[in-house]
Amino acid sequence: MKKEHTFQSEIKQLLNLMIHSLYSNKEIFIRELISNASDAIDKLKFKSLTQPKKYSEPKEIHIRIKINKEKKTLSIYDTGIGMSYKDTKKNLGTIAQSGTKKFLSSIKETEKKNNNLIGQFGVGFYSSFIVSKKVKVITKKANKKKNKATQWESDGKGTYHISKIKKKILGTKITLTIKPEEEKFLDIWTVRNIINKYSDHITVPIEIYNYDEKKKTFSWEKVNKAQALWTLNKNTITKENYQEFYKYISQDTSNPLIWFHNKVEGIPEYISLLYIPKKNKNNIWNKNNKSGLKLYIKRIYIMDDNKQFLPNYLRFVKGLIDSQDLPLNVSREILQNNTITKKIKIAITKKILNMLQKIAKSKPKKYNKFWKEFGLIFKEGPAEDITNKNIIYKLLRFTSINNKSEQQTLSLKEYIRNMQKKQKKIFFITTDNYNAGKNNPKLEIFKENNIDVLILYDRIDEWMMNYLIEFKGYMFQSVSKIDDSITELFENKTDEIEKITEEDKNLINTIKQILGNRVKDVRITNRLKQTPAVVISDKQDMSTQMSKLFIAAGQKILPLKYIFEINIKHNIIKYIQKIKNKKQITDWIELLFDQALLSERGNLDDPNKFIKNMNNILINNYIEQ
Repeated sequence: MKKEHTFQSEIKQLLNLMIHSLYSNKEIFIRELISNASDAIDKLKFKSLTQPKKYSEPKEIHIRIKINKEKKTLSIYDTGIGMSYKDTKKNLGTIAQSGTKKFLSSIKETEKKNNNLIGQFGVGFYSSFIVSKKVKVITKKANKKKNKATQWESDGKGTYHISKIKKKILGTKITLTIKPEEEKFLDIWTVRNIINKYSDHITVPIEIYNYDEKKKTFSWEKVNKAQALWTLNKNTITKENYQEFYKYISQDTSNPLIWFHNKVEGIPEYISLLYIPKKNKNNIWNKNNKSGLKLYIKRIYIMDDNKQFLPNYLRFVKGLIDSQDLPLNVSREILQNNTITKKIKIAITKKILNMLQKIAKSKPKKYNKFWKEFGLIFKEGPAEDITNKNIIYKLLRFTSINNKSEQQTLSLKEYIRNMQKKQKKIFFITTDNYNAGKNNPKLEIFKENNIDVLILYDRIDEWMMNYLIEFKGYMFQSVSKIDDSITELFENKTDEIEKITEEDKNLINTIKQILGNRVKDVRITNRLKQTPAVVISDKQDMSTQMSKLFIAAGQKILPLKYIFEINIKHNIIKYIQKIKNKKQITDWIELLFDQALLSERGNLDDPNKFIKNMNNILINNYIEQ
């Protein structure tokens, strides 16, 4: 007995957009349905290996396509795992993926180009409504001993019918009743060409029911190579083959940026086919993001999103591993502690890093594109991978004072090559954004003396610098902290600090009295040129940026105490020394201290106090005169 059901509201929107929107490339529905059929067969093969008492491997493994021009139908059969009544209702009546709303918003924005969005959000089956006025699904789950099956059908207009039927053969059959204006998809040669274009690499034989003019008979004819692409000789695989395979395994619509195909013989023996995407997907930062490689064992699909073969800082890499040495019933838990897994992980990590280094040397523009997309993730490397730290350091990219651009294109090797002769350290500043770093007053003396400073403004940079200790014998030094190397570097390049007078000493003591225990010390500095005062951290103290990271993570920390440095050559400081009124001096010192804190932290604990001090100074110096 048929039961009518209403689609989930998001499905209604999706179907409406698919049916009524313009698609420049409608043929992708064949790619999507074949991909689903292949997945169903892979799942059954895996279940039959890991749960042999419950599942049996199918006697025949194939995907078949049959066209009936009289009935205007195109049918796709598979011998895969199939679905139960409950599975069918759940999988074809709802969309559980959180990306559906994102898909809908994207498809609305680019209705004339949205064919490329299919596959990214797990809605491949519904692409069949692009060319069909009716879709019928007959499916039987592989672990069901009885002849119980399920029939699902819909015209895509808001409702679907589902019923229990009898069927002996396991698997799924999808029949599309093609719209009159889409009858080109009832042509066998059109369908063959589409399969060759998108699905030639599918390891399952794809057969089409064809009429032989010579023999005057119908027969099933295989139309794809049905050979795992990664097992072929690299010399026989075209660039287009690699690109289409990437789209198939990654559900990405763009071509990859680069790829690596490698076969290793010995112990362990394995094949790796790895891709670096052209674009970063924002969900890579989500905790539940599916990242990792597909695992095959002796060409048999085992599992998706396997994270054991790559370090986390390379989680943007897509692709697969086909091992000859792991057991077929391997689980994620076994993989975690398996020595073969660890050896493969070490080897392919080095392979990826070496290939990136080759690209950085031979194709710097392409490498800069990679860094722009994935540099933020790659910066996790120094903390995670001590073994490969030397090559990771070489692959890092930065911007700096001399780089004159926010783009991170400067390598540490280039920085060292451009260092001044007396320079003993690699200088850097961490900040909230590029402009705040570029215009930071602590860099004034560096700019004046053409000493380059790395500007680190990504949220991960402060954490990374805790692990980036030295490179090529040069230590890293923050310009926001006290360090003797900074003083030594500039002692012969700038005028010596004028001899400290009693007037200067009195001002320092006055500042200490006004600021009290809010500062660690008050000092005179020669690092400033256009700025009257700054705050810096002591050598062993927590930096400002690190404190922000802790606070953002919900950690409670003690208030930071800075060293307050003043530029006694600055006109404002000279003016303050002449003031006799203690209240006015206090207002000026509080104003300068708050200015320094604002420059350092980007915020103040009490902005109203800062405004009040400024207003008092304006009144005393301008309005009352």
